[in-house]
Amino acid sequence: MIEETLDITTQDGAMETFICRPERGGPYPAIFFLMDAPGIRDELHDMARRLASVGFFVLQPNLYYRAGRDMKNFGQDVLEKDSAAQARMRSVRTKMTIPPMMDDIGAMLAYVDAHADAKPGPVGTHGYCMSGPYSLAAAARYPDWVAAAASFYGTWLVSDAEESPHLSLGKAKGELYISCAEHDDLAPPDMVEKLKGLFEASGNTGELEVHAGVHHGFAFPERWCYDKPAAERHWERLIALYRRRLG
Repeated sequence: MIEETLDITTQDGAMETFICRPERGGPYPAIFFLMDAPGIRDELHDMARRLASVGFFVLQPNLYYRAGRDMKNFGQDVLEKDSAAQARMRSVRTKMTIPPMMDDIGAMLAYVDAHADAKPGPVGTHGYCMSGPYSLAAAARYPDWVAAAASFYGTWLVSDAEESPHLSLGKAKGELYISCAEHDDLAPPDMVEKLKGLFEASGNTGELEVHAGVHHGFAFPERWCYDKPAAERHWERLIALYRRRLG
């Protein structure tokens, strides 16, 4: 495995990005692994490595870079309600909006377009939690680039906001996969049901799947709610999507 952490230049500065890919057999299709709210950590790096090991050029950016280089790993306490770590994370998270994230996607597209180990052509994106919406938005903002986009327990996918993620459904040319947990305060059942209707009306060739009996965060090995069968199903769906759409 080839691994490196480097800065990708964006409109707002230098975005620290973890990149990994196989040692042999390239070039490889590029995929953008977008982090959840608790930030970049070894757990996410290991998940990126799993994708690289099956033949992908994986970019995992620190989306909090605008707040400073030290805003990326908040420790285990970040998941504890009202903890200092959680308050610190939320001070950055609550200021994030979709437009600057799309500029970051554009910077990553430019980077892989110029990299010899990245296969020319379409890319894939997937995001967890807060980044589920960013992944779907990327498919709409860059429809000729993003051939596959996935959201795993994405938060607030339907709202009255001008940037509501559900508005991206009809604009994407690529295949979408939206994975929801049965138990999720950030994507409650009534919202998921509404999203399902909107997804079906969009005509996208992808799928919205609700995983029964699991909670928000089920795919993360270090999370209290980790569910191995559902997590392995998530890998099965994601890798199949990327192989189907990226080659």
